[in-house]
Amino acid sequence: MFALVKRNLMLYFRNKSGVFFSLFGALISFVLYLVFLKQTIKSSWAAIPNASQLLDNWLIAGTLTITAITTSLTALSQMVKDEEQKIDLDLRLTDIGPVAVRSSYLISASFIAFIMQAIVYAVMALYFAGTDSLSFNLQVLPELILIMALSAILSTALNAIIVNFIHSVDSLGKLASLIGTASGFLVGTYVPIGTLPDFAQLLMKLTPGTYIAALYRQTLMTPKLDDVFAHASAQLSQFEQSMGVKIEWSSLLTHGQSYAVVIAVLVFSAGILTAFSLKQRRFA
Repeated sequence: MFALVKRNLMLYFRNKSGVFFSLFGALISFVLYLVFLKQTIKSSWAAIPNASQLLDNWLIAGTLTITAITTSLTALSQMVKDEEQKIDLDLRLTDIGPVAVRSSYLISASFIAFIMQAIVYAVMALYFAGTDSLSFNLQVLPELILIMALSAILSTALNAIIVNFIHSVDSLGKLASLIGTASGFLVGTYVPIGTLPDFAQLLMKLTPGTYIAALYRQTLMTPKLDDVFAHASAQLSQFEQSMGVKIEWSSLLTHGQSYAVVIAVLVFSAGILTAFSLKQRRFA
């Protein structure tokens, strides 16, 4: 199986244009923020000290979430391509078996999503360190890596459920374009969740990526938020709700509750994928 994982990784990274377009959604959010959104959002919180650094981390969180969604979907396109070209039938004739073959696509897609998040984070952190003097707190690194791993696995699982119903590379390419564009809105990167009408907010709250973005924001922004709003807890709650740092249902979800939502969705997705694999094995 590891040989297949290596094969999938090599096929992904050898396709330079594919790598670029898998990052297209993340690049769009970055460019839109720099050109249009930063000053507009910053003006709403002009009274906050170090607003630029806070908003930079806010953008990084959303962009990393988009990166996991789009790169894992592009990586899973190899599964569709192999099916369309009947290569998967040859792979199933080996001693590995159909379940292991499918698992190799999921493992490689998760690994790709993790690596691309790490690269995007490094690039954006360096850029904002140079332009806005954004500093990095080494204490958040372990949790940042954990969220990257969760984001990669969750995005891969959810995308794999969708890809299971697609059998054409052309159809998947069109869907990937749609998801890449929509993901920026659904995780609250193009427009903060608190500025949207109730129905749009509900739609975002039903999107698992929103909770990943919230975990990223809490991890990256909380140390600075605690300093900025040290004597203004009401304003802090308003900021967290409006900017999607914490997701509000009856109240703002805690850090642990956000993790619980992500893990619950991951377990549910894993159950669906397991059912698909067992069904495929039965009819293989």
